[in-house]
Amino acid sequence: MTATHPETVEKTGARTSEAAGLITGARERIDALDDRILGLVQERMAVSAVIQDARIASGGRRVNLSRENEILGRYSAALGKPGTTLAMTLLELCRGRV
Repeated sequence: MTATHPETVEKTGARTSEAAGLITGARERIDALDDRILGLVQERMAVSAVIQDARIASGGRRVNLSRENEILGRYSAALGKPGTTLAMTLLELCRGRV
C-alpha cells in the first residue's frame, strides 16, 4: 500500500495513490462523456425545433403526445424507471419555448 498525500484524499476520497490515479483518470473520462452528452442534447434540441416548426407551419400542434409516449417507452425499456425520468427531462428540454 502506497502512502497518500492529503490533497489526493481531498480531491478523490481515495486512500492510496493508485486508487487516486484510477479515480482521476475515470473522472476525466466521465467529463469527456458528459461533454459529448451535452453536445448531443443540444443537437437533439435543435432537431426537435425543426420538427416542431414544420408541424406548426402545417397547422399541427407543437407537441405530438403519441411520439413522446414512444420515446418514454424506449428509455424506460432501456434504463428502467430512471430512464423514464431522463426521457421526461429530454422531452421538456426539447419542447422549446411557447
